[in-house]
Amino acid sequence: MKIRHLAALSALALLAACNRPGEAPAPQETAAAEAPIVLKAPAGAYALDPTHATLQWSVLHNTISNYTARFDKVEATLTLDPADLANSKITARIDPVSVDANYPADYQATHAATGFVGWNDDIANSAKFLNAKAFPSIQFVSTKVEPTGARTAKVTGDLTFLGQTHPVTLDTTFNGEIERHPFAQVPAVGFAAEGRFKRSDFGMAVGPVGDEVTIRFDGEFIQQTTPVTPAN
Repeated sequence: MKIRHLAALSALALLAACNRPGEAPAPQETAAAEAPIVLKAPAGAYALDPTHATLQWSVLHNTISNYTARFDKVEATLTLDPADLANSKITARIDPVSVDANYPADYQATHAATGFVGWNDDIANSAKFLNAKAFPSIQFVSTKVEPTGARTAKVTGDLTFLGQTHPVTLDTTFNGEIERHPFAQVPAVGFAAEGRFKRSDFGMAVGPVGDEVTIRFDGEFIQQTTPVTPAN
């Protein structure tokens, strides 16, 4: 009993030492919240700088690699509201004939039966793939912008591809801004985005190439001093 009594007294003394009158408990360490980004770029219309823009896509090939290609011709316009990003909007148009798969082999030697001069030609014009003669453009028009963090947002929009339109959401990151573009002498902003969709949702047959397509965009938008026509 004496041992138990001494143990209880020791515990009370320890608690008293940790919380002496007038002494606040030791603060717990918390991660500092990232301050929300404040865009200094003025509101208005911006156009994509085609010399500083990249749009890549990738699909799983033969279940063993991510096959990656890009589009070389992309037009996009941005309506920016820095005071309320939810009011911002982006519209983009992609030329499917501009696909660049960087195929180094002799395509005609191994795929003569296709009738196409190269792999880019096949992807762009085959009815199995982008079918550019029937559908000469791929379009994306945003319908919602939801800020998700200090420098991030989810941009949801309608993707029109192969004659069908379905919603696609892009995880977007604000890369930065400059007050004066070195050549245009006006403000410019930069964004990156990534999203996924299924080819089968747009009616494309799925074979040894995977169904899910990952798209990645990175580009600079330059303020327009005169109204611009939306890229649609």
